[in-house]
Amino acid sequence: MSLRRSQKVCEQGSTWIKPSFLWMMYRCGWAEKAGQETVLAIEITRDGFEWALRHACLSSYVHGLHPDLSTWQRSLKRAPARVQWDPERDLHLHPLTYRSLRLGLSGEAVRRYADEWMVAISDVTPLAREVHGLVSRGELVAAAGLLPQERPYPAADELLAALRP
Repeated sequence: MSLRRSQKVCEQGSTWIKPSFLWMMYRCGWAEKAGQETVLAIEITRDGFEWALRHACLSSYVHGLHPDLSTWQRSLKRAPARVQWDPERDLHLHPLTYRSLRLGLSGEAVRRYADEWMVAISDVTPLAREVHGLVSRGELVAAAGLLPQERPYPAADELLAALRP
């Protein structure tokens, strides 16, 4: 499928940026779930990611953070991006005590994502299967050694202030 075709499909709904490799493995079942047998890593620009965060709304209402339910609902409806915090996963895909950001894109954000922010696309399906094989055999140190390096995102406090539950 060409990038233009992918963009058209995305514009009809929404797409999600999931910066955590192990959370993706949880979601796609190590690339074994039906319809999710291919896992792509998509590198985007920092400017694009931060644009999405600046224009995002939390995906759920938080009393005390939002003025009231109806204000949050209006914000969510207008926002081209939404943030959801999901439990990070370990090598066995069990939930950990801390959360990772998921960033949902729709409308203008999807167009920008497809046309402006993408820098590189790589197929990480072989990596997913190799890590899963090591985990299945109990070779956790070797599996952990293959994981992509992930660090906390160095976002300014004001960028995430309205997006933390």
